[in-house]
Amino acid sequence: MRHFTLASLAATALTLGLLTASPSMAQTAQPAAKSDSKMAPAPKAPATESKMAPAPKVELLDINSASAEQLDALPGIGKAHSAAIIKGRPYKGKDELVQKNIVPQATYDKLKDKVIAKQKS
Repeated sequence: MRHFTLASLAATALTLGLLTASPSMAQTAQPAAKSDSKMAPAPKAPATESKMAPAPKVELLDINSASAEQLDALPGIGKAHSAAIIKGRPYKGKDELVQKNIVPQATYDKLKDKVIAKQKS
C-alpha cells in the first residue's frame, strides 16, 4: 500500500511538472540572428500586387435571347446546337440545356460560366 501511494505521488508530481513546463518549452521566440552576409534585402512587392484585384465582370450570354451567331461562339456549340437551343426556348434555367438533352453534359460544363437564362418580366 505504501509503495502504491509513493508511486502515485511521484507520478502526479511528474505530470504536474510536465504540464507546467510544456508551455515554456513550446515554440519560444528565437532572437533574430544578425546576418553578416553581403546579400541584398529581398525586394518588396508593390502594394497593388499584395491585394487581390476583383475579377473583371464577364458579360453573360442570355440563352433565351441570344442570336445563332452569338451561340455559335460559345465553346462546344456549333450550328446544330445553336439551332436546338433556339428551338427549345424559353428556358427557366441554364441547366435545362442538359435536362432537355439540347447539349451533352461535357459541353454544358464548358459553357455554364458564360451563359444565363434570363426570364422576361
